[in-house]
Amino acid sequence: MKLGLSPNNNIIPSSSTLSPPPPPPLSFSLSLPFHYKGGKRLICCVQNIDHKTVQTVPINLMASENESQQLNRNLYPNVEPYATGFLKVSDIHTIYWEQSGNPSGHPVVFIHGGPGGGTSPSNRRFFDPDFYQIILFDQRGAGKSTPHASLEENTTWDLIDDIEKLREHLEIPEWQVFGGSWGSTLALAYSQSHPDKVTGMVLRGIFLLRKKEIDWFYEGGAAALFPDVWESFRDLIPENERGCFVDAYRKRLNSDDIETQYAAARAWTKWEMMTAHLLPNEDNIKKGDDDYFSLAFARIENHYFVNKGFFPSDSFLLDGVDKIRHINAVIVQGRYDVCCPMMSAWDLHKAWPEADFRVVPDAGHSANEPGVAAELVAANEKLKNLIKNKGN
Repeated sequence: MKLGLSPNNNIIPSSSTLSPPPPPPLSFSLSLPFHYKGGKRLICCVQNIDHKTVQTVPINLMASENESQQLNRNLYPNVEPYATGFLKVSDIHTIYWEQSGNPSGHPVVFIHGGPGGGTSPSNRRFFDPDFYQIILFDQRGAGKSTPHASLEENTTWDLIDDIEKLREHLEIPEWQVFGGSWGSTLALAYSQSHPDKVTGMVLRGIFLLRKKEIDWFYEGGAAALFPDVWESFRDLIPENERGCFVDAYRKRLNSDDIETQYAAARAWTKWEMMTAHLLPNEDNIKKGDDDYFSLAFARIENHYFVNKGFFPSDSFLLDGVDKIRHINAVIVQGRYDVCCPMMSAWDLHKAWPEADFRVVPDAGHSANEPGVAAELVAANEKLKNLIKNKGN
């Protein structure tokens, strides 16, 4: 195969110079960043015998990228917290927090999804416990925080204030921020509000809480891929109320009848849990049968979505990228994410090309899918090495 230059001086294979007999069809996938800081990029186009491009990926020849391929990508063994507690953040709300890993290590705060999803022990496994001081907390109304499933005084800005109160309570000057799905939304909002307190960011399954994202998942877009699952979500709502499913569910999730709330919460939660993986995950789907979990998950999600994330504009988070552009960051996105489709990660990547952008070609939304989990661990390893090198 002969290599030629494209108009942009990128090296590409020239199909016209292939020598007979033709090679067998090529088929492979790579999970590599679409952008790298510094250096020149080569664009390698893999071709099949029909000379059609199978996949185009940027390849960085810098030594640093070669080194990154050696990063650990395996989840760390589970560790137990060495400290737990409850922090009263308002007259109404008290949030649960925990610390694990190295008490003297580099602090990292895990921001869970939903909103309303809460944390779980497996969240600790993305981080090297010998290097990181791992902080998990349950947002207002979620998990072990109280009051359960409460919507009062529960806005994005309240949660940002809570994160700051927790940082100050734990006497942490600055920390790394890690968040996926709604956690990526809140991580972006927090970091844009307090960029001087953030040492690095790892974001997964990007959700910018724009109208088109809500409409895609809750108003029938994703139903094109999951029509069988969508019917259960849809059929809970009478036909005359299907003009806006988010509003129709709000009515039921805030009903005076607790059984009506539970029925709506189960349907809402199962819809998300059944679409969150590329391949069905039974343990995840079973969460929809847990009324306690589902009520907080569905009520708080719906509350935030009805109120458009409490943001002043649809493009608020993209407009604020300049505030965090200097922060080392990695964006991880499953190619077939139905809950938070890749258009949002792509929009963030275009607005913030300095951040490493890693697309997992065989994954959906969940952080627990093998390819996504591997990239999340590697992202934390990359930031860990940057911190170590900075200290030397």
